[in-house]
Amino acid sequence: MSVQVRDFGKTREGQKVSLYTISNANDMKVSVTDYGANLVSVIVPDKAGNLRDVVLGYDRVEGYFESPSFFGATIGPSANRIADAKVTIEGVTYQLDVNDGPNNLHSHKELGFHKRMWKAESSDKSVTFTIEDQDGSLGFPGNKKLSVTYELDDENALTLRYHGSSDKKTVLNPTNHTYFNLKGHGQGTIEDHELWLGASYYTPVAEGSIPTGEIAPVAGTVMDFTVPKIVGEEIDTPCEQLLLTGGYDHNFAIDGWDGSLRHFATLKSPDGLLAMEAYTTLPGAQFYAGNFITPETGKGNAFYEKRGGLCLETQYFPNSANEKNFASCIFGGDREYDSVTVYRFCCK
Repeated sequence: MSVQVRDFGKTREGQKVSLYTISNANDMKVSVTDYGANLVSVIVPDKAGNLRDVVLGYDRVEGYFESPSFFGATIGPSANRIADAKVTIEGVTYQLDVNDGPNNLHSHKELGFHKRMWKAESSDKSVTFTIEDQDGSLGFPGNKKLSVTYELDDENALTLRYHGSSDKKTVLNPTNHTYFNLKGHGQGTIEDHELWLGASYYTPVAEGSIPTGEIAPVAGTVMDFTVPKIVGEEIDTPCEQLLLTGGYDHNFAIDGWDGSLRHFATLKSPDGLLAMEAYTTLPGAQFYAGNFITPETGKGNAFYEKRGGLCLETQYFPNSANEKNFASCIFGGDREYDSVTVYRFCCK
């Protein structure tokens, strides 16, 4: 195992940005950057021994300045949507950035954690990024500190460990927004991938993709992935939930959630040469099928298109800060934030 560091460009303010590449004994390489704690590439061998870079991203940091799709981003302090861009904590209402219709999406599109510099510390098999944020920043209360550690092992498992704290009660609901394509980035859409989700329930949304508060069964609906299904099989079905979101972009409630590490997803490439298993300690995962990827050029001049990658964003449910029916994402004081998410690549 080893970690190599190289130049990745400069911020708009002229600050040096670095790229950290973790390698294991199987020729798997994971590259992450201290700009936004972004996951830039995951190069993994398939069953035939060929290497594939299975995540969407950019060759230099400049690509992440404008990235409309949040490729590889560490989203914080709050991922996903908050209704009306407001949250009330202990009787005080806090106004957040209004950036998605009347709602808040991913904290702030320009000033969120995914577009800030993080402090980096590496070992022989991991890189830990840390960021601090002042009370009132982006509208969120509390002096906050968040760290995320990317760790690679020789079983081809990439583990993300998050830890957060605040001196006031606040929203802490970070996630990673990586887009996966197991054929390789820029190799067409993910509609031909097979997906299994260990989620018998999901959270339906209303206009603006805000959950209604219901936790509904997937049985008998297009949301049912409890039996493996090709992603594109029903993605364009003209039903209300898919029409509201342009395809799959929903939070799934992970079966049996109790805070322990649970296997919640298996994704397989159409050629059968590569699979990815996903695990998390969190109660939900946003399955987003890349419905609104803006066609653009990514790493190595690869062409990225609509549905050219999919996300499995582990999280507390969207709008859980305002929804009493959902597990709470309010942390601070004695309640510190901790979570683990694992993406393990295998040849099934």
